[in-house]
Amino acid sequence: MKDQTPRSQAPPRVENRRARHDYSIEERYEAGLVLEGWEVKALRAGRIQIRDSYAIVKNGAIWLIGSQIAPLPTVSTHRTVDPERTRKLLLHQREIDTLRGAVERRGLTLVPLRLYWKHGRAKLELGLARGKKLHDKRRSERERDWARQKARLLRHERPSS
Repeated sequence: MKDQTPRSQAPPRVENRRARHDYSIEERYEAGLVLEGWEVKALRAGRIQIRDSYAIVKNGAIWLIGSQIAPLPTVSTHRTVDPERTRKLLLHQREIDTLRGAVERRGLTLVPLRLYWKHGRAKLELGLARGKKLHDKRRSERERDWARQKARLLRHERPSS
């Protein structure tokens, strides 16, 4: 079934670009989110921030900590909402067990990479990541600069005829 949202009004996809800079991503997982009604409306309006968030394994479930969903001004006045509440992530038990082992034994971190809509449901892409040291960040920046410069040189080089 196709997403009911028209393409011209599709909500923006939220990305955590900082994660690629600070971590080397080893594996990626897609997880669903347990949300309240006002949070879904705020997500459709693009009012989420996942830059400083991370996920933990606790009591056999994965929890998203540190994400902020700013409520819309039209949220009812009789409810008190917590924009930074801990949200449960939905994964298969096999994936949860794999992630628990990687986090506890290998010392990896669960980092949210992007949030998007799939078939009308909010999905979060989690990355199983290892933190980069300063020299690793410099190396990846150097490689990125060289790739950009190489593409620029190849683009301006004219074929000999």
